[in-house]
Amino acid sequence: MNKIISTLLFAFMVSTVSAAEKPNIIFIMADDLGYGDLGCYGQKVIQTPNIDGLAKEGMRFTDCYAGAPVCAPSRSVLMTGQHTGHTIVRGNFGKGGRVPLREQDVTVAEVLKKVGYTTGMTGKWGLGEPGTSGEPNTQGFDEWFGYLNQRNAHSYYPSYLWLNGKRFPLEGNNGKKKTQYTHDMFTDFALKFIREHQKEPFFLYLPYCIPHSKYEIPSTDPYANKSWNKTEKVHAAMVTRMDRDVGRLASLLKELAIDERTIVFFCSDNGAAKRWDRRFDSSGQLRGAKRDMYEGGIRTPMIVRWPGRIKSGSESELAWYFPDVLPTLAEIAGTTAPDGIDGVSILPTLLGKKQDLDDRFLYWEFFERGFQQAVRWKNWKAVKLGPGKPLQLYDLSKDVGEKQDIAKKNPEVIAVIEEFLKTARTESEDWPVKNR
Repeated sequence: MNKIISTLLFAFMVSTVSAAEKPNIIFIMADDLGYGDLGCYGQKVIQTPNIDGLAKEGMRFTDCYAGAPVCAPSRSVLMTGQHTGHTIVRGNFGKGGRVPLREQDVTVAEVLKKVGYTTGMTGKWGLGEPGTSGEPNTQGFDEWFGYLNQRNAHSYYPSYLWLNGKRFPLEGNNGKKKTQYTHDMFTDFALKFIREHQKEPFFLYLPYCIPHSKYEIPSTDPYANKSWNKTEKVHAAMVTRMDRDVGRLASLLKELAIDERTIVFFCSDNGAAKRWDRRFDSSGQLRGAKRDMYEGGIRTPMIVRWPGRIKSGSESELAWYFPDVLPTLAEIAGTTAPDGIDGVSILPTLLGKKQDLDDRFLYWEFFERGFQQAVRWKNWKAVKLGPGKPLQLYDLSKDVGEKQDIAKKNPEVIAVIEEFLKTARTESEDWPVKNR
């Protein structure tokens, strides 16, 4: 009997130590934040000292990409590790309406939950309506609070949100009242989640709605006295408010002494909804914006901070994208990613090791403007704006603004990319392609 007790005690101690060694993971994602909206990515007007601080204390990526140029498919790619040619949700609307994640889809949350993580989410989901297989609680999240429907998320003063599958009335927003600003509520939920689970490994997914329209905010400080129009003031104030709350999250990690065992990611779900040229220059040097297959539609700021593990003030030009998030977080947690995904782990890069991924292809497709495709291979970027249309080609190492189409000068590169496109995707019943 004593031997059995000793064996069980040893097993418990090993599992406890193993759990304690797993780092906490916080993944913060803004909504429609442009590549150039942060100070650490060249922003000169909007104040983002706390997010810039993450970059100073971690790694800043110059060539990271979202999963799609719009909301729902980008989030589906993030959750499943499959690019838009394979993931179930390939647009905001399919031919029959919104499409949820299926029961057989394996999400980041499910992967981490199986190895002992408590999983929480607050913000905008967009991958399953009420009563469908796509609700967060059926896709691996222990706790969640926020919007299910991304269209409802256009208002920051809705009459209700969802809390673990049940409607959560916001009485402060009844009638003409606007006293419960959802962004602030998401931050409060996140802080509470961290406090409650500080002694166990946790995964917190924080897909903020800011700075997506509609442009609503309790105060336009610190820009209230600027000689800008109201929308410009609100946009800037939204970004700075989010920055303030990223600072609150970072401060709490230090207060709880869990800072060094917590890795924090910060990014955007797609490009800037508005370029704000000559005011904020939200797309920076990049061509296009949200809904474009050019860099301004899909390239995202990406900052990763992990004290003691990721070198402070480091930068990386590694080209990677949302399909890589699932396998990266799986490796961080000491487990394996599901078979059949499109991503690879970039943990070696985060830890300062050389990682050669130049020869792989990054792929996107988009349906709101007809069937469009984009590919990145090495420094080459190809864009196809419709079935039967020729590939455009850009050398991003020389032309990050995609101003000069050099397809005719590089037939051998076009041939390689066209060959890749033959097998890059599978057909989708919800997003059928005609005359491809």
